[in-house]
Amino acid sequence: MMRHWTEQAGRGRSAGGIARRPLRAPLLGVAAALALILGACASRPVGVLSPIADTAPDTTRVEMLVATTRAPSADPGILFTGERGEKVALTAFTVSIPPDERRTIGQVQWPRRLPANPATDFATLNVDPLDGVSAAKTWLDKHLPPSGRVLIFVHGFNNRFEDAVYRFAQITHDSGSDVAPVLFTWPSRARVFDYLFDRESTIFSRDAFEETVWQVARDPRVKDVTIMAHSMGAWLAMEGLRQMAIRRGTLPAKISNVILASPDVDVDVFATQWRALERPKARFTLFVSRDDRALQVSSTIAGGIDRLGLINAQERYGELEKSGIVVIDLTAMRSGDALNHGRFASSPEVVQMIGQRLVNGQTVTDSNVSLGERIGVAAMGVGETIGAAAGLAVSAPIAVIDPTTRENYGAQVQELGRSVQQTVRDPGAD
Repeated sequence: MMRHWTEQAGRGRSAGGIARRPLRAPLLGVAAALALILGACASRPVGVLSPIADTAPDTTRVEMLVATTRAPSADPGILFTGERGEKVALTAFTVSIPPDERRTIGQVQWPRRLPANPATDFATLNVDPLDGVSAAKTWLDKHLPPSGRVLIFVHGFNNRFEDAVYRFAQITHDSGSDVAPVLFTWPSRARVFDYLFDRESTIFSRDAFEETVWQVARDPRVKDVTIMAHSMGAWLAMEGLRQMAIRRGTLPAKISNVILASPDVDVDVFATQWRALERPKARFTLFVSRDDRALQVSSTIAGGIDRLGLINAQERYGELEKSGIVVIDLTAMRSGDALNHGRFASSPEVVQMIGQRLVNGQTVTDSNVSLGERIGVAAMGVGETIGAAAGLAVSAPIAVIDPTTRENYGAQVQELGRSVQQTVRDPGAD
């Protein structure tokens, strides 16, 4: 029973519960993560959102609606900063994606220089600011597929506005999702040492997220809503849903699936959030990895309490499943990144398989299937959402740092002291 699980999670001491991790060499853990971060950085242009007039044959256009609580930028190539805005801004985007033979499925093909070349790069074709909720509803009605499905995506820590837009465009395209894509992006400074600012920004954005979901779900033409949230965005999603259930008495029936990928959520907090939902009808699916080094660092920052994305699925799967929560443990899957935080994004075949399941309307169970298929069938017929997870490669706590912010870290790493710098240079540090 979920009550039994949440009580154990709260105590953190039961042999069957989710235990708090001891603080083990936190400085070394942070330093090791920084070493991986800095070693993986590479430069790319900033400000890719200025629309271009050029087109190229065989490209694909992705139309999306974006709601954001970020402050606007005067730079048309950036549009929104990482600071907090005074109100929710709504914008319609058209993003061009190059032909599949000229890119790697599951990856964003960032331009090496501006303006972008649509034959080889992701490029912005149109940016249309929308004036209020009525304009957003008009956009949604125009772009809603016959299935009536909407996918709302919430990114994680350390994302610039353009990162979230292009990544979600890639997810939508590569998964073959038959959905109207809606991105909710919250203020993130895209700097590793602003983790707490980003965390507080999710609280700042909680009301706006709730209202965005509510407005989408109450549209009479919308038949099905899936919410997909990654890392720190999972905390925002759970808080918004919890608040909605308390304020409005229940969650909208149209919310059929909630997918939390590598959720950076305190297990005790998740227990309280879940109880507030009072056995929701929506199907909840968790993607976890016990060797997720990004979430291990987050756990250290949080005082040694495990994050939801680190739970041992083999031990907890039965109890969570009884509560209607499906757990997919990706620990055994080959990782596509050094921090094991993006392994659900490492397989183009998984992205395509999930999209095909959605398009073909297949209904499957998560038994008697391979590990790759388990990813696609976890939500029992919501392939577009898991496809989003499989195509996802956005940042996570102290994890994949945006390459263009590398210059911000040199001085900040120095502030940690020479001993930390020496540890960062030590390839054996962990």
